[in-house]
Amino acid sequence: MPKKEDADVINKLLQPDTSAQSEPSASSSSKPKAVGDIGGGEREKARSKKLLKDPRFQIRPLQQVASACTGAMITACFMTPLDVIKTRMQSQQSQQSRPSKCFLYCNGLMDHLFSCGTTSTAPCGSTLKPHFRGTLDALFKISRREGLAALWSGLGPTLVSALPSTVVYFVAYEQFKAKYIDIYQRHFAPPQLKGTTPEQKLPLVVPMLSGVTARICAVTFVSPIELVRTKMQSQRLSYAQVLQFVRNIIAIQGVAGLWRGLPPTILRDVPFSGIYWPAYEYLKICFSECDEEPSFGFSFVAGVLAGSVAALVTCPFDVIKTHEQIEFGERVIFTDSPSKELSKQSTYSRLAGIYRLFGLRGLFAGYVPRLCKVAPACAIMISTFEYSKQYFFHYNVHQHNKQLLKHNPNAKLVKEDDIE
Repeated sequence: MPKKEDADVINKLLQPDTSAQSEPSASSSSKPKAVGDIGGGEREKARSKKLLKDPRFQIRPLQQVASACTGAMITACFMTPLDVIKTRMQSQQSQQSRPSKCFLYCNGLMDHLFSCGTTSTAPCGSTLKPHFRGTLDALFKISRREGLAALWSGLGPTLVSALPSTVVYFVAYEQFKAKYIDIYQRHFAPPQLKGTTPEQKLPLVVPMLSGVTARICAVTFVSPIELVRTKMQSQRLSYAQVLQFVRNIIAIQGVAGLWRGLPPTILRDVPFSGIYWPAYEYLKICFSECDEEPSFGFSFVAGVLAGSVAALVTCPFDVIKTHEQIEFGERVIFTDSPSKELSKQSTYSRLAGIYRLFGLRGLFAGYVPRLCKVAPACAIMISTFEYSKQYFFHYNVHQHNKQLLKHNPNAKLVKEDDIE
């Protein structure tokens, strides 16, 4: 049985609004507006914009957290099987070259270092027997020999690391974006737009700064957690042993040693965010109607396009980051005596060295596999996040209407048709 308050809200919304016309015809409610009724259409758009910006209905930080968690979990579930296959094939290739203590595991949300030892939960080349001739071959062989569950073997560790980072990242982006919009409107907007600048008029530097700041916050917050998690996973240490490992890092390298893996992460992720968010917001401005919330399909396509552009531009940084993270893992994490000094080679010298050896093609090595991972991951994450935000927005409107009816049964309710 539905609650009385919910029934009152539904009945109130279903009642025809006779105040706008003195003699409404039977067919007027079903007919589209006349072409000449431009004023009414503009008023409806203005009302829609006003409702979308109304602070009473905007989603709360906890609702942003729930939206980000939903997106992260769905993205991880879809992307983990693809990356298990990619990791197996990369590990198979590494068997024919020099052995490595660790390898980089990526799922489109986060990058993780895994040990190549037998205790690692993620499969590595040193323990592989079947030979994979391609992606489909790997899919069938892994499923047949190890079961379908093996395709999600890295899901648990991925969620442990990806959830806090993704939540911090997306919630911080929303908060910083609102703050930067407020700063722009008060200090930099033209006089005629001060305080009321529509999103179409906002400069792309606003989402760029929001994305960069949010990414820096996210990777800084998660870096020590990722360091400890990776060490625990590599050797299955007890909490006392992990504490001793942290003490050793601090004793040898100082407190800053807990963030030793931060520079290579910032090197790629911050430029990626600085390109991805302006591209996504630009597509919203160009193709989404007025200030209405984007549809799921639009967010998905825009996420693919924005993620592809950002992945292409930052591919050279991704190549450098991969080399630096592997070096960091072998010399700091997957060893009993962490090295105090890592390579002092600058980013420019690394890029120049790769260019001398392999040319421009070397700087974009692995772009296609990365694109196949990043583009769908961005699409799934942003479309799920936007859809969840819309759900909570309409939920807030519904709760607002319930409160109005609770205090005044004849109160004028906000109709969701005005918002969609």
